[in-house]
Amino acid sequence: MLERNNKLIWLMLTHIFIICLSNTLVQYPFTLMGFHTTFGAFTYPLIFILTDLTTRLLGQEQARKIVLMAMVPGLFCSFFIANFYNQGELLVYNSVVLRIAFASFFAYVLGQLLDISIFQKLRQSSKWWIAPSVATIFGNLLDTYSFFFIAFYQGNNAFLSAHWLEIATVDLAFKIIISLLSFVPIYGLILKLILDNKDGLVSDIR
Repeated sequence: MLERNNKLIWLMLTHIFIICLSNTLVQYPFTLMGFHTTFGAFTYPLIFILTDLTTRLLGQEQARKIVLMAMVPGLFCSFFIANFYNQGELLVYNSVVLRIAFASFFAYVLGQLLDISIFQKLRQSSKWWIAPSVATIFGNLLDTYSFFFIAFYQGNNAFLSAHWLEIATVDLAFKIIISLLSFVPIYGLILKLILDNKDGLVSDIR
């Protein structure tokens, strides 16, 4: 029981770290081939692969528990990070910053719960990559559009308010491409290493 609780805590902390890192990098938009996106597109997909591994190895209930454990600390971290980048301070009230923090909160919860649900339905597929690929695509889709809509639609930032749909779409495209080309194969490699290690332990016990 203690070992499992320690795993859940470490997984929760990893979720919070990825949220903080991605919320920092999303503050830096850039243009690639004429399209607007942010550097957060390169880090946030990791959280979906982590959730899929958790669902595969610990079950959907434990995966949901980690999301619920991480969502409130993630909300506060998002608020502090957005405050720092917008006003240079951590504890100043700003309605725009609060909106971004709540956008991150709702997008994270909605995207992760959808990812877990889809992965659970597809986990018995004959091909190992189907469940994480499909779950990551739809989880990222809901997460990305939810975040940019809640955070920037008709907001005070003229650029993001005008281009949020374009940025979200390009951001989503990058997330899906990065996930399918790198993070899903990494998921497969880590899963194989963990399962092989388990098989080895079982053999040693026998």
